[in-house]
Amino acid sequence: MPALRVVRRMRGAEVLERRGITPEVLVSTCMEMFVPHPGVESEERARRVLRGLIEDALRDANVCLLLEAAFLLDERAERGELACLSSAEHAGDGAGVVADEVIGMAIAEYIGGTRALFEFVRFDRAKPGVISELKAFSDDAIAGLLAGVSALMYSTHQR
Repeated sequence: MPALRVVRRMRGAEVLERRGITPEVLVSTCMEMFVPHPGVESEERARRVLRGLIEDALRDANVCLLLEAAFLLDERAERGELACLSSAEHAGDGAGVVADEVIGMAIAEYIGGTRALFEFVRFDRAKPGVISELKAFSDDAIAGLLAGVSALMYSTHQR
């Protein structure tokens, strides 16, 4: 009988850190969109709350899988290995393909509920921090992650 292969379960933080995206980079990116709210008036408090929410989200297997999927789609698209998307179309991030936004919106809503979809639009349009450096799928996945935790912060850390 062949030996069973044991696979160590990777978490979202490892998926991102392999690509040079640390939790602090995520917090800093999120802070570019910060708007003080009751219960989260200071940048110091917002950074602390966001750090914890990001760490929690990155421990979730579903978030991890969606992030990994986005990065893998970008990598395959760059090599011209996607059947439905040429590398030129991928580089242009054209309006005809919305699968990248669907991934980002799914992550946002999964983490932060319906309110996070409004945050996703803000992050997707502004492309703050590291989001502006990423490819078509991964930029929306990270925008979704940060939109989700941002909405969660604003809705759960009120006075």
